[in-house]
Amino acid sequence: MIVAEVQAKCKHFFDRIPRDALIVGILIAASSLSFLLGYLSGRDGRQASVITIDIPTAPNSENNGVGETQGLRRDSGKVVASKNGSKYYLPSCAGAERISEANKVWFASAAAAARAGYAPATNCEF
Repeated sequence: MIVAEVQAKCKHFFDRIPRDALIVGILIAASSLSFLLGYLSGRDGRQASVITIDIPTAPNSENNGVGETQGLRRDSGKVVASKNGSKYYLPSCAGAERISEANKVWFASAAAAARAGYAPATNCEF
């Protein structure tokens, strides 16, 4: 097949489509592709701010059964979960971003989150 034959077939195909519909289709395709590329490039560029929260630890005999708290910086926690949920996420997962700051519970490892009763999120790769 030579270039002239391909050009003739394409011209015949595009002649059957109304010009306005063709332009709208091209605009929708270009917009969708631009949005997708912007979304994908933004996923890697997110950085978390550093906050400190208190996480209760096991009670000891020195404080009459009251749990101690230890500060865990947000950037030192490896996984995050919601106080109201049952799944844990990596900080870069979309599910972690939907948890409000007031409900976030940070764990040093996935094993620590599992010991606390949380399961890994299925939409987050560990």
